[in-house]
Amino acid sequence: MTKRTILLQFDSDPHASVFDAVVAVDAGVDQLLQYSELEPMEVRDLVHGAMFTRGPQDLYNTAIFIGGSNVSAGEELLKQVRACFFGPMRVSVLLDANGANTTAAAAVLAAARHVALRGATAVVLAGTGPVGQRAARLLARQGAKVRVASRSLDKAKAVCAAIQKLVAGTELTPVETKTQPETSAAIEGAQLVIAAGAAGIELMSAEVRAASKSLQVAIDLNAVPPAGIAGIDVMDKAKERDGPVCYGAIGIGGTKMKIHRAAIQQLFTANNLVLDAEEVFAIGQELPA
Repeated sequence: MTKRTILLQFDSDPHASVFDAVVAVDAGVDQLLQYSELEPMEVRDLVHGAMFTRGPQDLYNTAIFIGGSNVSAGEELLKQVRACFFGPMRVSVLLDANGANTTAAAAVLAAARHVALRGATAVVLAGTGPVGQRAARLLARQGAKVRVASRSLDKAKAVCAAIQKLVAGTELTPVETKTQPETSAAIEGAQLVIAAGAAGIELMSAEVRAASKSLQVAIDLNAVPPAGIAGIDVMDKAKERDGPVCYGAIGIGGTKMKIHRAAIQQLFTANNLVLDAEEVFAIGQELPA
C-alpha cells in the first residue's frame, strides 16, 4: 500500500502561515501537520516522531517545511532538525522562512533571462536583509561581480565576508547607500540591480534608475507602496522602462510560486534532501520558462 505523504510545517510565529499551508496543499501533500511558536528545544521530539513511525524505505513520504516570518529563527530550527538525523533515519527538509529562498531564486532566474550573469556586475540594494543576502549569494555562485549595498557599510562588509566563505573566488564589494548620490555611484557600470528592502521603503529614485547608462535589468521585490525602485510597477514583468527591463514583486511572484510548489514536491522524492537557497535555485532552473 502506498504511504500518504505527510508534511510537518514548522513555524516560529504565533500562527502557522496560511500562505505556506495553501502552497503545500496545492503541491499535492496528503496530510499537513502544523506547529506554531516553535522553539528550537521543541524540535527534537517532533522530528523523532517523523523519523521513527515509518521504516527507512518509507521515510521519503515524510518531510519538513520550515517557514515563519523570522529567517534567523528558521535557520536555527533547520540546524536543530539536521542535528536529529543519523544514518538512514532522516527526512527531507525545506527552509523558506519569509519566502526568502524562493523569492531570491526567482529574482536571480528572472535576471538571467536578460543578462549573462557570469562576469556581469550586479547590485543588491538592502543586500544585508534575508532576501538580499540570498540573492547576493546566488548571484556570486553564478559568477557575477556583486556589490552588496546597505545603509550600514559595516553590515555590508559582514555579508560580503560571510558569502566569500561559502563561495570561493567570488568578487564581492560592500557599498554604502544612505543617499541617492551614493546609490547612483553604487549602480555605476552595473548591468543588474535587485532591490530587496523592507516593505514601503524607496531605495532608488526613478531619476537615478533612468540616468544609468549601463543598467539592463531592474528588479524590485517590494510589493507595498512606495516601490523600492521608484517607477517600477508591482505588476511589471519584463517591461522596459526608460531603458532597463523591469520586474515588480508580483511580476516575480509567479515564478516564486512555481519554485515553492516544485520544492515541496521535490521533498518527497528522497528522504535525505536539505533544500536551502542553492538547492531551491537549482529546482527553479529546471522549471520551464
